[in-house]
Amino acid sequence: MFNTPFMSKLLTDATRLCLLSTLLLASQIVLAEDTLSSKASAQKTVLITGANRGLGLEFARQFTQLGYTVIGTARNPEKAIELKALGVIVVALDVTDSESVASMAESLKGTAIDILVNNAGVIGNPQENFKSFDFDQALLTYNINSLGPMRVTQALYHNLLAGKEKKVIQITSILGSIENNSGGYYDYRASKAALNTMNKSLAIELESEGFTCVVLHPGWVKTDLGGQGAPLEPAQSIKGMLTVIQGLEDDDNGKFYDYRGNAIAW
Repeated sequence: MFNTPFMSKLLTDATRLCLLSTLLLASQIVLAEDTLSSKASAQKTVLITGANRGLGLEFARQFTQLGYTVIGTARNPEKAIELKALGVIVVALDVTDSESVASMAESLKGTAIDILVNNAGVIGNPQENFKSFDFDQALLTYNINSLGPMRVTQALYHNLLAGKEKKVIQITSILGSIENNSGGYYDYRASKAALNTMNKSLAIELESEGFTCVVLHPGWVKTDLGGQGAPLEPAQSIKGMLTVIQGLEDDDNGKFYDYRGNAIAW
């Protein structure tokens, strides 16, 4: 009734087909896993200081949307509600406190950082003339705006060295340009000019190690620092600066740009 040799051949062919399908499925799974692994290894990490409000918070938001692993610092992480809601890694940091900076660096030991955005800063005392110059406030402003970024960069040097991009971004101001002749803001202007100068030295020193260190002017932005009369929204400023940051090349090392990528006179 049954052709035994024929049935045996059918069974053999069916077994081979089943085995082939299994092998094909297995290879697809391995390929998918390799693709996911490749995507994971390609993901980059950015650390942003002063990320709990203003420009720092918007930096965190837009870097997150671009798929970066974002580390945001705040002096009081428990109060950084909006920052935590973005799903970023929140780390405690006071850029004026060497122990706080060291603790932050220790908590990130072994973590490769591709981009460092030294954003934390203060406006200081916007005095209009030298007669009202507040020397104590000036020292604090200088400590935050000038020395703070240097402390953080020094502490995270090995993290940045392990990163793929090795970009150090200092958020400065056009008021730190000697060519700017608007006057006033003595301590703020001086602190940003000092930051610009130190970044220039940093760029020269770390150039041979593949670093790109630039100072960026965000424009006049509606933040607690810029005031509500400013013409730029944070999202506009950050979008522009992200375009500049992502487009930086070796030749940009040590340069001074605004959020649109225009060079600013020192």
